[in-house]
Amino acid sequence: MSSLTKVCSASKRSHDQENQPKLTNTERVILLINQLTEAMTDAIGDIRKINGNTKLLALNARIEAARAGTNGSAFGVVAQEMQILSGQTALVADDLSTKTQSSVSELVSIISGNVRGTRMADMALNCVDLVDRNLYERTCDVRWWATDSAIVSALESPDEAASTYASRRMGVILNAYTVYHDLVICDVDGNIIANGRPNQFGSVQRNESRAAWYTAALQSASGDDFAFQGPEKSGMVNNQLSLIYSCGVRKDGLSTGTTLGVLGVIFKWEAFAQAILQNLPVDDVEKERTLGLIIESDGTLVAASKHLSADYRFPVERFSALMAERKGFVFDRIDGKNYCIAQAKAPGFETYTTGWHAVLMQEV
Repeated sequence: MSSLTKVCSASKRSHDQENQPKLTNTERVILLINQLTEAMTDAIGDIRKINGNTKLLALNARIEAARAGTNGSAFGVVAQEMQILSGQTALVADDLSTKTQSSVSELVSIISGNVRGTRMADMALNCVDLVDRNLYERTCDVRWWATDSAIVSALESPDEAASTYASRRMGVILNAYTVYHDLVICDVDGNIIANGRPNQFGSVQRNESRAAWYTAALQSASGDDFAFQGPEKSGMVNNQLSLIYSCGVRKDGLSTGTTLGVLGVIFKWEAFAQAILQNLPVDDVEKERTLGLIIESDGTLVAASKHLSADYRFPVERFSALMAERKGFVFDRIDGKNYCIAQAKAPGFETYTTGWHAVLMQEV
């Protein structure tokens, strides 16, 4: 082979390797298993060829021994034993081939199916459990801060000084709790009288009397209750995607006191959800093939690891049996592609649960 031919061949191999599809760790394991199986099959094939030659040699030896008569009798016995040994070797080779194929098929099925699906279902459960645990803390935050003396005073004795002090106090809280866009205080008419980041969000004097988070908190039975809204783009924080937790602010900060207004805490939902869904414990190849979703029980999209259309809805009806499980997985074909689809329902934490599902869809 000329030097030019060698260079061209090496270049072609390099080009072919670069254009090979990237494999996940699971697929690499399966590929290695298949390569070992091919090597074993080739070896068994070689044994059969050698055994065939041995059989033919033994047969020829017996023929020659018969021609030799008495002088070839001893050689005939050896030839007969060679034939028997060859037959036994053939049986062993056939048995090894059958068992190898059966075991490898089962192993590949377990790795590509059960192991992959179980792992993905566990990851889905971890995702939605993280959501519940983190959002439970938000329910604690809003109920606690609604009793803060600065916030209560801003509604008990409403004036500019009290509102300014409450705003400063909420700013201190926001500096410590960076997961929030802002904190707002509304009076009984729904008017925002103070917020924690006035230089960033000009929400003061904005009326929120028709907002679900406000009305639910205003009508709550005690200071131990909270309300929730989201995820939605909130005008209070320049239309950033938010979850809003709220609680009634009551006289003297007591849970049984008269309702003076409402405290709303505006949580950074997009950054939180994206961090969970985009930091799955998978390699880069798997990440490219995996779509992570947080959905409501009716399939409405709450968050996604990749950009999807605003009207995207997960087909819960099609996967009703899967969605009814605490966690699980199925393999299905969608839009001409094969997927492993795993889901887990929010397990809840303490007294709180979103009721959401985490769904992971990985092309296989």
